[in-house]
Amino acid sequence: MSAFTPIWTYYTVRFQAARTDDRDRGEVSATTVVLAAALIALAIAVGVLITQRVTDKANTINLG
Repeated sequence: MSAFTPIWTYYTVRFQAARTDDRDRGEVSATTVVLAAALIALAIAVGVLITQRVTDKANTINLG
């Protein structure tokens, strides 16, 4: 029984420390949100640009 007590204490302390650390992991800062929005806007702009260029090139093809 005496060997079980230190092991139980160790795992209890580790569990409490892990719970405390997990609270900070879920936070999303305003900087993260702004950066994600900027990257999404950039991706949409690039997609629109590529679509326009491909459409313009396709419209210049002479089929007749």
